[in-house]
Amino acid sequence: MTAGTIRVLIADDQMMVRQGFTVLLNAEPGLEVVGQAVDGLDAVARVAETLPDVVLMDIRMPELGGIEATRRITAAHPGIRVLVLTTFDLDEYVYEALRAGASGFLLKDASADQLAEAVRVVAAGEALLSPGITRRLIAEFSRLSGEAPRVPLMRRVGELTERETEVLALIAQGLSNAEIARQLVVAEQTVKTHVGRILVKLGLRDRTQAAVFAYETGLVRPAGY
Repeated sequence: MTAGTIRVLIADDQMMVRQGFTVLLNAEPGLEVVGQAVDGLDAVARVAETLPDVVLMDIRMPELGGIEATRRITAAHPGIRVLVLTTFDLDEYVYEALRAGASGFLLKDASADQLAEAVRVVAAGEALLSPGITRRLIAEFSRLSGEAPRVPLMRRVGELTERETEVLALIAQGLSNAEIARQLVVAEQTVKTHVGRILVKLGLRDRTQAAVFAYETGLVRPAGY
């Protein structure tokens, strides 16, 4: 393995999926598959052994499902990113996976280029989801959860400055750093600084979690609700 190589572990109970993704990723520069897991329990164990940068995690697996496996992995290894694999665009389980600590999701029929780019984006600490998909996914997640804003979470919002709160709301709407910078008429680097401070203050892993947090606290409401 060369310096800067992104190490990937694939967790899926279908051998063809594991082998297919392995071939595709190993053919990409800067990516290396360091392990495969056949179910959630296997994934947790192999992650501890190989310490990959990114885990491609199927949701529906025997022994231990992908959601609980994601929760255990992100709790034990905060620096490891989990990218959820799903068959459906708005699979209800994706929402729970995001709550469990996943950094985004990817459809199983994604192209080789989309797969490689997704791994690179997540490994870099960004949310996988494009702005449009983020907005639609998180809004639907919030609608389906049907939960009232949580008071302890609202108190954490109070720790943010007015500008940080504004940036958080824009993240939840699916805007990129560049788009936020244009809207607030500030430098993109300034937005990056705000985003970094927001994540630290709220104890969040990435922009996806920040968006979920914004909806769960009621700071942003889904359109029409």
